Amino acid sequence: MHSSDPHSGDVHEGVAAWLGAHGPASPPPPEDPEALGPDADAEAVARKILLDQLTGRARSRSELAAKLAKKAVPEDVAERLLTRFEEVGLIDDQEFARSWVQSRQSGKGLARRALAQELRRKGIDDQVARDALEEVDPDDEVESARILVRRKLRSVQRVDRNTAIRRLTGMLARKGYPPGVAIRVVREELEAAGHDADDVVEHFD
Repeated sequence: MHSSDPHSGDVHEGVAAWLGAHGPASPPPPEDPEALGPDADAEAVARKILLDQLTGRARSRSELAAKLAKKAVPEDVAERLLTRFEEVGLIDDQEFARSWVQSRQSGKGLARRALAQELRRKGIDDQVARDALEEVDPDDEVESARILVRRKLRSVQRVDRNTAIRRLTGMLARKGYPPGVAIRVVREELEAAGHDADDVVEHFD
């Protein structure tokens, strides 16, 4: 059974399909070790690394390039295979960025700033990251912040008000929420829970 995740399909089948589709138009080189040279073994190793890395979840091109470099795959071989995998859709940084943002925003409640930092660490191009982040609805982001605060309220019930404020706003800050959103959400949620939160602004870290 194939997963509903577009990135978790059988990558081995994808490569086989691509090779089959392109075989007649691009006949393979002669199976002569001397003609193939040292790149033959390097390419086989690199292909296996990529297939193994892509089995289970998608990865960015930058992540895969780093993995190949760590395994001492020659740069020209790595670039050739990475480009080939992009051509058949097994590597797609745009789709990777969109899926990453959707998953981390809904699952972890991360705000756009934190998501942007994660995408940058994944080696995603800034423009590709911006395009993906634009799909985050500001209202959904605020609602995620509220959910995070509500979940945390129980854990701050026995601490003093100032400590509760610091913990709640600090938690939202670590999730990437800007001060304006964090302050407003913490104030409103504390007030809804029956706490006086007049000095939330003073305690935002």
